[in-house]
Amino acid sequence: MTSRRAPRNTIDRDRIVIGARALLDQRGLGALTMRALADELGVRPMALYHHVATKDELLDLLVDRVFAGVYVPLPDGDWRHELAERSRSLRSALSSHPWALSVMESRKRPGASSLRQHEAVLATMRGSGFSVPAAAHGYALLDAFVYGFALQEVMLGDAGLRDDPQELAAGIDFSASPHVAEVAQMHLSANADLFSPSFDVGLTAVLDGLASIAEDFRDPSEGESFFVTPDSPGPIRR
Repeated sequence: MTSRRAPRNTIDRDRIVIGARALLDQRGLGALTMRALADELGVRPMALYHHVATKDELLDLLVDRVFAGVYVPLPDGDWRHELAERSRSLRSALSSHPWALSVMESRKRPGASSLRQHEAVLATMRGSGFSVPAAAHGYALLDAFVYGFALQEVMLGDAGLRDDPQELAAGIDFSASPHVAEVAQMHLSANADLFSPSFDVGLTAVLDGLASIAEDFRDPSEGESFFVTPDSPGPIRR
């Protein structure tokens, strides 16, 4: 806890957001209260409310600050390259700010950086021939992969499964799990983190899938429209 108060009139919204982000990076989402943040910044809690009305508004600002650090794809560039760069950048941001995983896509009032990011991704797809349904499905698939991979990385780190694989493997009986043993041995033999390289392998597969979606969900202006029902495995022509 900060023992000395900051001088009057030295706090502003930007400093509040930067301080809150640092607090979350160090202690996690559950540590964020207006009182805890005030202590970190060396001000009284009421000083924060002159700039941020509620904790919920602060979370909106924090999420938008994270989005501001993510690569914005260029709609006139090669769509695969641009979406790959954006995906790697988003993964890096989520790795740096793991608390953001649970709040990035949950805000009811997206900020300017968030909207700019979403617009650029959709514009990149639409400008490359994706129909509106294809762009919507493609965007959902792409983010499901990136967020899911980032969540796995955080979970493995929290569980200590990436710290000392030799020690971990020594305490497990693999006699009934030969295929698990094969993968574990591969990790141990490489003496390296083999989970991270899987990101680019998976990203390539997802981008290939997006290309297929773009072909299947053609623009209705071509004379055919496609719909997906909960019971159908793919597009239905009507």
